[in-house]
Amino acid sequence: MLRAVAAQTATLSATVHLLWAWPRLGDPADARPYVFLLAGVFTVAVAVATLRADEYRRLYALGAGTLGAFLVGYVGWHSGSLINALAAEPLAIVGKGAEIVGVVAFLALYRLAPPTSVVLERRDGERAEGDSA
Repeated sequence: MLRAVAAQTATLSATVHLLWAWPRLGDPADARPYVFLLAGVFTVAVAVATLRADEYRRLYALGAGTLGAFLVGYVGWHSGSLINALAAEPLAIVGKGAEIVGVVAFLALYRLAPPTSVVLERRDGERAEGDSA
C-alpha cells in the first residue's frame, strides 16, 4: 500500500512539473523548464523502480530526497511570497500536496524496510534455492 502511495505521489509530482515546463520550453533564457523536464523524468524513474524493485532503503531515501528537494526548492524560490505563489497557481498546490504525502510515504517505507544487505542476502538465497530445485 505504501509503495503504491509513494509511486503515485511521485508520478503526480512529476506530472505537475512536466505540465508546468512543457509550454515554457521555447524560452532559452530560463533554464527551469529544462531542469523540471529532467527532474520529472527522473522522478517517474524513481516511481517505477519503487513499484518494481525489492525493498531497497536507498531507493526510498532517493524518493524522499527528490520530493523533498522539490519542496525546498519551491519554498526557496518563492520565499517572500509563498502563500501568494500557491494561491496564484492551483497546479502548485496539487504538486506540493503530493510531494508532502510522498515524502511521508517514502520515509515510512524507508523506516519499515530491512537494510539493503538483508534484502540482497534474501534475494541471493532465493536464487540459490531455485537453482538447486
